[in-house]
Amino acid sequence: MNTRNIATLSLLVMGIGFAVMLFLPDHLLVRLLKGGFEAGLVGGIADWFAVTALFHHPLQIPIPHTALLIKNRVRIIQSLISAMENELLNKQSIQQKLRSFRLVETISRAALRQLKKPATRQALLRGAQDLLEETPLDKAVPPLQQAISGFIGRMDLGGTAQDLLNRMMENGYDEKALDYGLQEAIEWARKPETRAMLGKLASEKLAEVQMGGLMGFAIQAFSGFMNEEKLGPLLQNMVLEELRKLREEGNESRAALLREIRVRLLLLADNEALLTQLRTGAVQLAESERAHAFILARLEELRAWLLGKLALEEAAGGTVVLRGYIGLARYFGRRPQLTSLWEERIIGYIIELVEQHHYRIGLLVRENLEKLDNKTLVAMIEQKVGKDLQWIRVNGALCGFVVGVLLTVLQLAIGR
Repeated sequence: MNTRNIATLSLLVMGIGFAVMLFLPDHLLVRLLKGGFEAGLVGGIADWFAVTALFHHPLQIPIPHTALLIKNRVRIIQSLISAMENELLNKQSIQQKLRSFRLVETISRAALRQLKKPATRQALLRGAQDLLEETPLDKAVPPLQQAISGFIGRMDLGGTAQDLLNRMMENGYDEKALDYGLQEAIEWARKPETRAMLGKLASEKLAEVQMGGLMGFAIQAFSGFMNEEKLGPLLQNMVLEELRKLREEGNESRAALLREIRVRLLLLADNEALLTQLRTGAVQLAESERAHAFILARLEELRAWLLGKLALEEAAGGTVVLRGYIGLARYFGRRPQLTSLWEERIIGYIIELVEQHHYRIGLLVRENLEKLDNKTLVAMIEQKVGKDLQWIRVNGALCGFVVGVLLTVLQLAIGR
């Protein structure tokens, strides 16, 4: 039996009891019961009226100052919103509550509990793979090209070139470059076709010489004796010998060549026209379709490599995720100042959100309450608090009965 029925039953009991007492013979007990039932009936009716007047017009009669909830709907909603904003969910209380939490530590423990589960780790890895597969790499290339070209445009090429050249010479890369070039030249000079080419060129040049007298006679005699087959090996050996000498440490020609190379390189760093051409060419290259294709291909290769790694880790249970998280937690554990810094940042961000959107709490409550018509609103409140209100009616009837008996006793005592 619900409380409304109990309250109604208590009122009926008082009414029936009072009616019965009217027809019983005059007796002390009848007087006492009559006084109790009479007062209980009055108290029950008064409390029924009071409780009903909160929500409806009693007996559907528009008595003044009844149906208080409906008449004061706007004021009640505003009071409820004000209480929530200023008392229950005010910004200061939210800030104090947030600061009492150890957010980073709490989040860290919760994350660790979840990451200990293989299913969670594998789900994270699958999500990472899906995200990586769906990432449009072609849209990432233009921003990268712009960043590269912008970096080149802002670079101090002169200073950079100077530093680079100094580092190269300090580390001996100029000598290594010279040795590499000399070795390549030696390999080229050793080839049979090089020997044949040198012999042919020398023979042709000797034949072109036009000189009279004894010198002309000597040259003609030499050219007649030294043909292409003989001149080629001779010149080849001479070239190889000179190249080998240039590779020897302490060789004066090698030292002079290195000095000249270094001077030329240092002059390049001060050549503004050349640097401008290099900058323009580098920017154009960075923004070209060729660079676009190159960057996209590298990104595709990187994605394929990452997907392979993620798939292997997923098959292995995703322990790398747990190890990585534990390593990160230990890193922050050894640096409490970083933990405090991040906690302050998180709390500050949440507080900022609260300050920006705190007014939405009232708007949300208002919108939801205004969607309810009067009947629905009254029914909802009656459902939540009606039980306690109906007990007021029961208590009123019982209290009235007791008071009525006491008053009757007092009346009898005075009457005697």
